[in-house]
Amino acid sequence: MRLDKLISDSAALTRKEAAASIRAGQAAINGTTVREPDRKVEPGTDSVVFRGAPIVWRRFVYAMLHKPAGYVSATDDRSLPYVLELFPPEYRKRGLFPVGRLDRDTTGLLIMTDDGQTAHRALSPRRHVTKVYSFTCLSPLPPEAEKAFADGMTIGDEVCLPAILTPAPDRLSGTVTLTEGKYHQIKRMFERLGNKIVSLKRESFAGIPLDPSLAPGEWRELTSEETETLLTAAGTDKPE
Repeated sequence: MRLDKLISDSAALTRKEAAASIRAGQAAINGTTVREPDRKVEPGTDSVVFRGAPIVWRRFVYAMLHKPAGYVSATDDRSLPYVLELFPPEYRKRGLFPVGRLDRDTTGLLIMTDDGQTAHRALSPRRHVTKVYSFTCLSPLPPEAEKAFADGMTIGDEVCLPAILTPAPDRLSGTVTLTEGKYHQIKRMFERLGNKIVSLKRESFAGIPLDPSLAPGEWRELTSEETETLLTAAGTDKPE
């Protein structure tokens, strides 16, 4: 990999800015200052320092975001706030995108990555990756609600996979566990029961729970254990 690309990918710089900084003597490879932007480096093998700080290159980034209400699950939008805006420039430059989508008014865990293969596989219904949501609804759920979810509900012309509905004692709140993600699925399932969702929050994805220390709008990278859990659920190999 070219040195200017490595530095540009790892810092909030354009390739042109990275190249200018290298020519100014602000980069070193294995302890030796270099001034050639096209110098080849081996990520993970060569030690690269830029402006006095080590550059740690990663093939992919995996992060969890506590999505706030009012943001769309997109990487760009001309009219509405979008989730990628909540990340600093060096992460936006990597081309992060959401693994699946949450409705604009739905909050909670949203995984962000630049690993397209893992994202695609994690969203495939064949992988049966679990998503757990907490909800509140407008009126108490009827006694047959749990069975309707478990049997596989029909919404419009679509048949849902069996899901788990776990109401709270008041039957005005609880959790829903899905292994797929149809358009507005939970809202449409509740409408099928003659009810309406008041609030919806994703609590976990692929067995990874939302970090309770993250306030809405905050994010952090996945831990190595969480990354391993995601990759295992998606059936992809751990990147080098």
